[in-house]
Amino acid sequence: MNQPNLQTVDWSAIPAPEDDGAAAHLAGARMPDITLPVTDGAEVALGRLNGWSVLFFYPMTGRPDVALPDGWDQIPGARGCTPQSCAFRDLSRDLADCGVSALYGISTQTTADQREAAERLHLPFPLLSDSDLTLAGALSLPTLQVEGMVLIKRLTLILRDDRIEKVFYPVFPPDRSAGDVLAYLRAQ
Repeated sequence: MNQPNLQTVDWSAIPAPEDDGAAAHLAGARMPDITLPVTDGAEVALGRLNGWSVLFFYPMTGRPDVALPDGWDQIPGARGCTPQSCAFRDLSRDLADCGVSALYGISTQTTADQREAAERLHLPFPLLSDSDLTLAGALSLPTLQVEGMVLIKRLTLILRDDRIEKVFYPVFPPDRSAGDVLAYLRAQ
């Protein structure tokens, strides 16, 4: 049984993900020169980012009019995309004040699904679609399969230019992710 509210989650009722080592290779890696579509209709060349950038990857944002996959809350690390996105929304100005020039949420959902979420949640940053798993494959990102969908496991990358400086994996609870990123950047 899934919890009914997309924004308010009882984290004690959800299994926490464990570090399976699937992101250990990412620290120090360079972002590949891959371009992804953005919710505003543009494209972003991830290998050409400058300064501090934050990329948070999430499995999928639920929609109020569509049921989550069966057993979603019992998949470690699956639940929490909406609270995570809202936390980044709420701290986006603080992140910018710490020098973050680019903030993106990334999932394998279509740009149309992401556009719905960005508008509904009033996100001040774009969401990027890796629906064909180009970036996930190039970086060997950890994934999971649910009801025939391949989804990226929740992780957050902090980049300086095109190099991955810090990896947060696993991320739990998701609504604390933005605060963890902010604390890391303030310590730099």
